[in-house]
Amino acid sequence: MEKLSIQEEEAMQAIWQCNEGYIKDFLDAMTEPKPPYTTLASTVKNLERKQFVTSKKIGNSFRYKAAIKEEDYKKRFMSGFVNDYFENSYKNLVAFFAKDKKISASELKEIINLIENPKP
Repeated sequence: MEKLSIQEEEAMQAIWQCNEGYIKDFLDAMTEPKPPYTTLASTVKNLERKQFVTSKKIGNSFRYKAAIKEEDYKKRFMSGFVNDYFENSYKNLVAFFAKDKKISASELKEIINLIENPKP
């Protein structure tokens, strides 16, 4: 799976939030500063080319829908991130944040609890 640019990720966030819709719907769902309509339309077309969204022509407009679930994208993105920057070790990732004091001992205990007691 191809990594998305920041602009593409912001568009995908809006698409996931709307579930499906038109460019105007996605633009309305985005936070300020919003991109110009034409920029967002080009970005969504790129996402379609990359197979992250699908479209259906309705009248003179296209209705877009995510072709990949947000959860699946996050899993693939994080796997690549951990592989590229932390030698494919989630332990090294957590140790990095603990060492940099970006995660507290109580948060680490919560993580351990989630690992030991996973919810179905």
